[in-house]
Amino acid sequence: MEVGLTSASTPTSLRSSLHYRSSSSFSIRDAPRTLCVKPRRFSGSLRAVASSEPSSDPMDSLDLSLSPRVRSVKPSKTMAITDQATALVQAGVPVIRLAAGEPDFDTPAVIAEAGINAIREGYTRYTPNAGTIELRKAICRKLEEENGLSYKPDEILVSNGAKQSIIQAVQAVCSPGDEVIIPAPFWVSYPEMARLADATPIIIPTDISDNFLLKPKVLASKLSEKSRLIIICSPSNPTGSVCPKELLEEIANIVRKHPRLLVLSDEIYEHIIYSPAKHTSFASLPGMWERTLTVNGFSKAFAMTGWRLGYLAGPKHFVAACGKIQSQFTSGASSISQKAGVAALGMGYAGGEAVATMVKAFEERRDFLVQSFKEFNGVKISEPQGAFYLFIDFSSYYGTEVEGFGVINNSESLCRFLLDKAQVALVPGEAFGDDKCIRMSYAASLKTLQDAVSKIKEALLPLRRPVPV
Repeated sequence: MEVGLTSASTPTSLRSSLHYRSSSSFSIRDAPRTLCVKPRRFSGSLRAVASSEPSSDPMDSLDLSLSPRVRSVKPSKTMAITDQATALVQAGVPVIRLAAGEPDFDTPAVIAEAGINAIREGYTRYTPNAGTIELRKAICRKLEEENGLSYKPDEILVSNGAKQSIIQAVQAVCSPGDEVIIPAPFWVSYPEMARLADATPIIIPTDISDNFLLKPKVLASKLSEKSRLIIICSPSNPTGSVCPKELLEEIANIVRKHPRLLVLSDEIYEHIIYSPAKHTSFASLPGMWERTLTVNGFSKAFAMTGWRLGYLAGPKHFVAACGKIQSQFTSGASSISQKAGVAALGMGYAGGEAVATMVKAFEERRDFLVQSFKEFNGVKISEPQGAFYLFIDFSSYYGTEVEGFGVINNSESLCRFLLDKAQVALVPGEAFGDDKCIRMSYAASLKTLQDAVSKIKEALLPLRRPVPV
């Protein structure tokens, strides 16, 4: 293992400062807390080379093999690239970070105050595994008023984020050999969650010309007696697409024909939606309440990513099974975060004015980016109707050879090129199941996005796109 420590003053030094990789491992210029290295000088360039001296470490005699289940799981590229970009920034390189899906707004004051008051009032002890009755009742009211869904508190499970809610649901309902149906592009964690449950992810591609929406006929053709779960994310990460009610009704008609088939509806971006698009909860469709596990949370709409608070709503039988897993895994969510969650749900319909203000800003940013990338030659986009991501088809640039860099032949090499040349961090579409595209998060200020577009344009402009033969 070798880590370059050359100067970061020029764009070409990015590759020596940080080796962009497809896994979660990476290297940075100065990493005394993460790497044990010996500095040496070679040809005037400082290098850090791992010691090759014989080790007396007792670990060498241990069996270090890992579970096949763990070996089958891929690291999250979103997290890896975010970490890489952060490392570059800490090393003094002015990288524009548009990889992570994290709102740039502060948590609304009324929510923050509720958390602070919880600490001051000593509300810092364990809560029931399923969540406080206060929060679960508030969630029930929210689901009734905003989604037309009727649940009781024992049909709600509060967890440490929507991600935990999803993986517990997958593990609770899937058995080895079951199939999990996942439309692509997909959130990077869905297939890996299926694999962790010893289930098989079945990926159904969608097309940018269809706004990345699932075609019911294609879905029907992929179902079998092994099909156990369909995962629907609307508004979507990474595309921002919103499933119209009519499409969801067609999917529901297909689901009814398969007795074992359940639906996990990931609605974490529910409130970040742009008119005229409207959100429909899958469980609200006729006959689907009994079939649906609805996941939501507070991270995105309420700018509460660090509070780690999400929830699952569904039939008691399934929710209790998820609770059993949680009881042996993490137990209940943070008592402080749960008090903050109650305050968030008390802000008004769909988060009230505070959330509406954030959504308005996201929409303004979306409009700017859509218009900007429409002006790029050979670039295809589907205008997002929700969330805060743009999934852009840059595949017309694949096959381009760049002097001093190499060939841009896929989404990962394009993102590596843009990180190196434009100093903008984006996520390869390959991580989401579509290698033609890259994902840009516009959960950043308009000024930051304007700078990013300018840098990307400057980096791509000199490139001569390959001429189709």
